[in-house]
Amino acid sequence: MPKPPRIRDRRTLNETGIFHIEEIDLEFANGQRRTYQRVVGSDEGAVLVVPMLDADTLLLIREYAAGVNRYELAFPKGHIEPGEDPLAAGNRELREETGYAARQLELLSSVSVAPGYIYHTTHIVLARELYPQPLPGDEPEPIEVVEWRLAAFDELLAQEDFTEARSQLALYLARDRLQQER
Repeated sequence: MPKPPRIRDRRTLNETGIFHIEEIDLEFANGQRRTYQRVVGSDEGAVLVVPMLDADTLLLIREYAAGVNRYELAFPKGHIEPGEDPLAAGNRELREETGYAARQLELLSSVSVAPGYIYHTTHIVLARELYPQPLPGDEPEPIEVVEWRLAAFDELLAQEDFTEARSQLALYLARDRLQQER
């Protein structure tokens, strides 16, 4: 694998509280220099949880998504706090957004979204052996929790409000992991 280019300089272009946009001056191994812009997330990243209420029942949430200005069906997710590992963050987000905690958590994958210009990692976690244990969250309104049969996999993918790529990928990863165990 080639060595990444050397970062010669970096400048903040904008800081919004959610987004940190920076410009980086790079020098490649062949001497070529370029300036790139990127959105920088936290080093901790985020977590997305696929909660299994039982062997064939997923828990999803429906909440407002400002980027598309509508309510979206997706899996629980959120930022990982500094010093928190992805599994602990997954259990915390699960409690805040669904009212359940998990006795069994498994990291399925860690993925990036648009790595050409966004520095951000999402850790996808499978959560099983759920039990009620709500935790107050920071959402502005109650989140709708939706039960969905894993057997209705194709119908979920066809839902017009189930469009988030991370949630769709997580659905495939969870299904494949569960099928491996059977």
